[in-house]
Amino acid sequence: MQIDKQQIIEFLRSRGEQDKADQASTQLPEQVDTEQDQGLLGSLGINPAELLGKLGGLGGLGGSLGGLGGKLGL
Repeated sequence: MQIDKQQIIEFLRSRGEQDKADQASTQLPEQVDTEQDQGLLGSLGINPAELLGKLGGLGGLGGSLGGLGGKLGL
């Protein structure tokens, strides 16, 4: 799934992780693919399934699928 870099930066800031938000602004591409860029997201301490759930990915179902999103690489 494609996510705008700015959304990820705001997600990190909302968790009080300003240093990681600054790092994300320099390291991530403008459009982040949660599968292709999983390593970069991991280096920032971001679980793609959690990120999608917080951003309303999958119509807001990401966190309510009993972990299915994580098993599918979402």
